[in-house]
Amino acid sequence: MRTASNWKEYKVLDVSGGEKLENWAGYTLIRPDPQVIWTSPKKLRAWRSPNAHYLRSSKGGGEWQFFDLPETWELHYTLGCGCDNIKPFDICFHLKPFAFKHTGVFPEQAANWDLSYKLISERIKSEPDRAVKVLNLFAYTGGASLAAAAAGAEVTHVDASKGMVAWARENAASSGLGDAPIRWLVDDCRKFVEREIRRGNKYDAIIMDPPSYGRGPKGEIWKIEDSIYPFVELCAEILSDKPLFYLINSYTTGLQAGVLSAMLKLAVGSKFGGSCDADELGLPIENSDIILPAGASGIWTA
Repeated sequence: MRTASNWKEYKVLDVSGGEKLENWAGYTLIRPDPQVIWTSPKKLRAWRSPNAHYLRSSKGGGEWQFFDLPETWELHYTLGCGCDNIKPFDICFHLKPFAFKHTGVFPEQAANWDLSYKLISERIKSEPDRAVKVLNLFAYTGGASLAAAAAGAEVTHVDASKGMVAWARENAASSGLGDAPIRWLVDDCRKFVEREIRRGNKYDAIIMDPPSYGRGPKGEIWKIEDSIYPFVELCAEILSDKPLFYLINSYTTGLQAGVLSAMLKLAVGSKFGGSCDADELGLPIENSDIILPAGASGIWTA
């Protein structure tokens, strides 16, 4: 398991009975987590006095219960901590509680941000005259885009939600990356890739975090079990002649680490060689030797 263990402003304080108690830059939230199927004594006082609590509904969904939480606040993360010969870089996220328990950041993704930051930094250091072009699909609020841009890549950020793209641009500006070479696009990811194939555009790295189900800006339906492998194959067509990596993240139960690895071997490894690795992502729990599982991630590297 790969753990996102370099956070300074985010912590999982405790977990019990389908919920996790978290500290987000000084604010304590209680949110549901389906992985927490066990119960343990809720000894921490913060369980009884959170700043906000997301309550699940028996009919599906749920709602936030607020006690003392600002409408927005900031969370910082330092990329490249502990990496030899790589300069650390601080990125900043605007947080706000919104639909279905989310805050605008998936903290476990820091493990992927650090990995892509390292790979891109090393490529640019070894080949300073060659640009590294990165495509981030289903790009949400831009954590992966910020990591790639901070490392020196030219980034294309694509998401079907206009609001998410605007939020990502705010994060970039707050991270000192407002003028970085990032293209911000509101588009259906598959249709965008199809157009890039016709245009002959190529990328050195592809990052994607596809939803289990979704709709594009014009009602395009995405169902991951039916769509993901053909899409991975399609994206392989826009990799450059010297690609760096191809990273897929998944929160869908059926797409376990081994499935992600198999897809990458078949769609990318068979064409470019290289190697594939896949594992669960996890978050450490304070004062515990338990790691909270948080999805799976697979990566092909040259």
